[in-house]
Formats: sequence, C-alpha cells, structure tokens
Amino acid sequence: MFGKSRNKSSPLQGGNEKFETLIGPQAIVQGNLRLKESVRVDGIVIGDIEAEPDHDVTVVIGAQGQVQGNITANFVVVAGHVIGNIVARERVELPSQCRVEGDIRYTSIAIEHGATILGLLLHRDNVQTDLIADMTQKKIETHKK
Repeated sequence: MFGKSRNKSSPLQGGNEKFETLIGPQAIVQGNLRLKESVRVDGIVIGDIEAEPDHDVTVVIGAQGQVQGNITANFVVVAGHVIGNIVARERVELPSQCRVEGDIRYTSIAIEHGATILGLLLHRDNVQTDLIADMTQKKIETHKK
C-alpha cells in the first residue's frame, strides 16, 4: 500500500484503494472533514475526520501525515502520527513506524512490531467496552475544563 512489499508474516492486509481525496505533504488543513469517499493524508489535518456510516470509506495517514483530531471510518491505516481517538467500523492497521496518542475502537486490528500506541485498545463488539470508553472520554473532557 505504501510502495513497500510486505513480509508474508505481516498482519497488514493493505489494499488497492482508490483515493478520491489526497492531502499532500505540504498541505495543512484546519477544520473537520466529513467524507463520502476515501482519503489519504500525507500532510497535516487539525480537526476530526469522519466518514458517513453508510459509505465504505478508507482513511490512510501516510508516513509523513499527521492528524490532530478523531478519526471515524470503516477502514483506518495509520503510518504517520495521530493525536486523537480512532473508531474503525471494520479494521485498523498500524505499521511499525506509526504513533497513535489516543484510544482505538476496532472490529479487527493488525499491529506491526514497533508501532507506538498511547491509549486503550477497545474491541467494538463489546457493549461494556463502549461504556468504559464513553466514561473515559467524559473524564478527559471534564479535566480539560
């Protein structure tokens, strides 16, 4: 997916996703993105990235990409840096060079050795997990005030 051939033992699936929206390495986007089609971020996004639930959307954060905000989509790949929570309705892939500072809610997940995660990993099929995550988020919001 990122121009490198993957080791056969790698848990990452990659894919041949077609990206209608590309945010280049020199771009800085401030504001929330609401998506109906897949996006690749190689620049900086300051704001949330949210795919509509009825659209099959992939969000890829390239190795040089940065997001300061929450990401919600069907399929999320983070090769760069995310400061915020991730909700993947289907799958999250975290290559070895990535850094995520936030909680990750997933249905399926692949993590390569060397990936950095500073937050909780929460499986989405568990209602109790969603309640714990909501309580954690409320505590964080209360602390910020």
